[in-house]
Amino acid sequence: MFEQTFKNIDDILHKDAGCGSELDYVEQTSWILFLKYLADLEKDKETAAQLTGKTYTKLLEKEYQWAVWAAPKLENGAIDHNAMTGDDLVDFVNEKLFPYLKKFKTSAEHPDTIEYKVGEIFSELKNRIQSGYNMREVVNLIDQLRFRTHAEKHEMSHLYESKIQNMGNAGRNGGEYYTPRPLIRTIVKVVNPKIGETIYDGAVGSAGFLCEAFDYLTHVKTHERASLSSKDTETLQKKTFYGKEKKSLAYIIGTMNMIFHGIEAPNIIHTNTLAENIADIQEKDRYNVVLANPPFGGKERAEVQQNFPIKTGETASLFLQHFIKILKAGGKAGVVIKNTFLSNTDNASIAIRKELLNNCNLHTVLDLPSGVFAGAGVKTVVLFFEKGAPTQKTWFYQLNLARNLGKGNPLNENDLAEFIELYASRASASEGPETPNSWNIDGRKVAELAEADLSAKNPNTPEEAPLRTPKVILDEIKALDKESETILNSILDLI
Repeated sequence: MFEQTFKNIDDILHKDAGCGSELDYVEQTSWILFLKYLADLEKDKETAAQLTGKTYTKLLEKEYQWAVWAAPKLENGAIDHNAMTGDDLVDFVNEKLFPYLKKFKTSAEHPDTIEYKVGEIFSELKNRIQSGYNMREVVNLIDQLRFRTHAEKHEMSHLYESKIQNMGNAGRNGGEYYTPRPLIRTIVKVVNPKIGETIYDGAVGSAGFLCEAFDYLTHVKTHERASLSSKDTETLQKKTFYGKEKKSLAYIIGTMNMIFHGIEAPNIIHTNTLAENIADIQEKDRYNVVLANPPFGGKERAEVQQNFPIKTGETASLFLQHFIKILKAGGKAGVVIKNTFLSNTDNASIAIRKELLNNCNLHTVLDLPSGVFAGAGVKTVVLFFEKGAPTQKTWFYQLNLARNLGKGNPLNENDLAEFIELYASRASASEGPETPNSWNIDGRKVAELAEADLSAKNPNTPEEAPLRTPKVILDEIKALDKESETILNSILDLI
């Protein structure tokens, strides 16, 4: 139901003059989806209140409720043909609905409420659908979707993820928001967060890490117990997931994604993480777990660099300093970063590597092949570390696949199955298993070296055969020429 509806909506938006790319399709579908989701959420809350003999007051005034402006119904359940459309619908949305919803940001009692998130979302978004007839078609399609049961919400969250993936593949800056979900799930499994721990992503993007961690804690962990207690549920909803995002569209999509996954009022802040001076981070600001894929390749201005003890223009290196600082003692992290970080010889990279090795236990490095990030054209590694004790042994695992990765042939969880299996045995030992794809290094010795080079050089890879000498190559060419001559003569004899 959801998948075909999404395709039909994209076809409609493709015809609209105000929507020019997959990013616009996601953005415009998101705000209408959100208002329908909110309407269904309010129905559930109203029903729950009635069952306990209480009265539920709806969040939105009647004029702005979905069932009034978007989908007024006839007795047979069909949308009233007198429902607003054309210019009337666009004017209502632009001049009344959006200004009304923006006000919730200032009137909400607390940032941790759904009211505040409504205000935040509609302060950042703009309606780009220019044709009121196109908007009416989209609204009618979305009205057919239901978000009442767990199965419906689960399907919705997966399809919204696929929309985000398409946006990332579409180019422009969409790719910054999307980390392949098989990789995220693997990182979450290795870090293994627990209910009661706080989980943070300072470059939240589409909130893939926080959503997957939520799924891990709710779905995976329920196999270990009868069910989540009401206290656990409240902890996961309000006191577990935290994020920051600089870009408006990514902030909106990340917030929406978490809401669709079941986190009613996500603790995501729209801010530039790197604009905060890390010297100001106090114990109350720290988290138990960091999961992140900070943007790489960016360059930060001099005033931003002043917020860090190790000055560098490289965005990812600044984020890594931030993550180390914001982790609690004993805190765990899984961070994606360009593989050049392991061996860059500039002073800042060397200093950050030494800080990481001396102040954290960098216990595992996952070395990924190129093509994991479609269109990025860079190789990356995942750093797994714990704060509070220096590195002793670092286990490297090199993901060597028998195929080239790309948009049509993406990374999948089976590709990472061996890594997960070997890591499980590494977790209970002082060092990781040695295989053709994995090896250990002495982190203490590396930290003492002048450049603290952590390059992922697999010592178990068989040496390549030496190159042939020019004489051998020429002799082979002569032999091939003779063979060609013999074949040609045989053909001539047959003619």
